[in-house]
Amino acid sequence: MRMQILAPMLFLAGAGLLGASEATERCAKAAEVLDEVMGTPEKAIPSSLLAKSHCVAVVPGMKKVGLGLGGKYGKGLLSCRSASGKGWTGPTTVRIEGGSIGFQIGGSSTDIVLLVMNKAGKKKLLSSKATLGADASVAGGPVGRTASAQTDAQMTAEILSYSRSKGLFAGVSLEGASLRPAHKHNKDIYGRDVTPQQILAEEVEAPASVAVLAQTLGKYSMHER
Repeated sequence: MRMQILAPMLFLAGAGLLGASEATERCAKAAEVLDEVMGTPEKAIPSSLLAKSHCVAVVPGMKKVGLGLGGKYGKGLLSCRSASGKGWTGPTTVRIEGGSIGFQIGGSSTDIVLLVMNKAGKKKLLSSKATLGADASVAGGPVGRTASAQTDAQMTAEILSYSRSKGLFAGVSLEGASLRPAHKHNKDIYGRDVTPQQILAEEVEAPASVAVLAQTLGKYSMHER
């Protein structure tokens, strides 16, 4: 009888540890994506744009699914400016879904980076589901040392989007894709049920195991907004 009770408890504990490990690994991968993208200034996200952004979402390894037109699905992390404006909050989990049109640049695994450029864009991303291009304006972001090549669309967009596949990094249109909070995965990081709003308002402290993302964002966004 004791073993019948103990076995499910051990299974649940193991599942929790596995979830925490996956969340920590995804956070480390997101930081690695930023490091690699920013490692070549001539082809990177302009530091001036990163410095002005209110939030940054990184979806490492978005996967292609299905046949024919297929689709895209990926899980990532969103971090926003701290209340002081000098640092970054702990991460909250997000998921992105959408059709192949607009963000298939080759390959079956694609890294996505989104810069949220104003408070309105941040608010929309924290809604139950935001459709990029409809609920929140989005444009492919410019690359290089400066943002001087920005178009009017990029200047007014709430979100600037970037994609990397097979080593190619560029601004890319994500219109029609949906981005939503992935509430249940926050428990894997914080050990309890917490909302994205609580995390981004810094009402909960992020564990040291996921601090690497905020540290990496801070490294590349040192200029004043």
